[in-house]
Amino acid sequence: MARDKSRSKKACCLVSEILEEVGLDRKKARQLRRQVLEGLILLCQWQLERMNEERPGPGGRKGRRVSVE
Repeated sequence: MARDKSRSKKACCLVSEILEEVGLDRKKARQLRRQVLEGLILLCQWQLERMNEERPGPGGRKGRRVSVE
């Protein structure tokens, strides 16, 4: 019977219940999601800066050479 009851709940409700059980409320989950996304943005910006620095100039190629065997 309990199994039928859990199937009738929406997925979003089940996720909310799981988060509450581990001590994460909606506000905390939103803060964590924002922090992760901001971290990804910083990582992407850093990678783009590195790519711009590694552009080959008139003197040749800069950076590591990868050989494929």
